[in-house]
Amino acid sequence: MKTKFFFLAWLCLVLSTAHAVKSAPAKASAPKTSEEQAIFAGGCFWSMEPPFVELKGVKKTLVGYTGGKKDKPTYEEVSEGTTGHVEAVQITFDPKVTTYENLLDVFWRSQDPTDDRGQFADRGSQYQSEIFYTTTAQKAAAEASKITWDKSGKFKKPIVTKIVAGSRFWPAEDYHQHYYEKNPSNYHRCHWGSGRGTFLQGIWGSTELAKEHTK
Repeated sequence: MKTKFFFLAWLCLVLSTAHAVKSAPAKASAPKTSEEQAIFAGGCFWSMEPPFVELKGVKKTLVGYTGGKKDKPTYEEVSEGTTGHVEAVQITFDPKVTTYENLLDVFWRSQDPTDDRGQFADRGSQYQSEIFYTTTAQKAAAEASKITWDKSGKFKKPIVTKIVAGSRFWPAEDYHQHYYEKNPSNYHRCHWGSGRGTFLQGIWGSTELAKEHTK
């Protein structure tokens, strides 16, 4: 009789535990973020940021410095050309909305990839054209895109843009971020006065290159 009592008590405990486990609400899984970053350098970052801003799928743009070894570089230090850094733009985008290949197209059409000594009026290694890949897939896409554009006949000279592994990106000072919005008059003078606007308009007929990707 005593054995039967303990068996019934054990059975009740097992059944109640199973019921509790079964009826416990399932934990909601954390939402997965769909986000990737791309880093491009093509001369003065004031002019390299705007073409990417209106591209569908782009969540954020930052201008800054990368490629060198100096920690926390300043604009003045990078401008001297002694830090190893280049002026660059970092794009955070949703790969489900736009592809890295689309970003590459905007990049090639926003600067002169045949100049290995700078960009337009901005001379020096800190203004050279570079692609900083963050994944092996980006590296492969960048290399394939470079070959395609080199054969396109759009440029009169061979493309010399470097494709290198991404390193730490240092955001530039606040007044450089979205400079075209904060100082539109000065941005316009620099964009056209440097020769960039005229060059791009001569090849593409427009300097507002991202808009055709938003259709």
